[in-house]
Amino acid sequence: MNLRRDVFQAIADPTRRAILLLVATQSMTAGAIASNFDSARPTVSKHLQILTECELLIQKQNGREILYRINAEKLRTVADFIEPFRKMWDERFNMLEDVMKKYKNR
Repeated sequence: MNLRRDVFQAIADPTRRAILLLVATQSMTAGAIASNFDSARPTVSKHLQILTECELLIQKQNGREILYRINAEKLRTVADFIEPFRKMWDERFNMLEDVMKKYKNR
């Protein structure tokens, strides 16, 4: 049975989020990524497969190596989803700050 995964399922796992942070600044091989974790390499490979299936990572062949790099465009899906919540929390914190300022001035 082939389950369809989406970006939200992919980023639900802390290891996959850590992988995304690792490759956010530079392309890396699977071995280089795996060396940052205590997990077995096949476990990290499974995480890379999921991130690739969800198009959060892009594979690029470089000779015999496969480099993984982040797909920032696909991450925009997550950012777009979170944006209304960020605005809501900003408004709530601003309201709290106003209340605290009034309380402090008493």
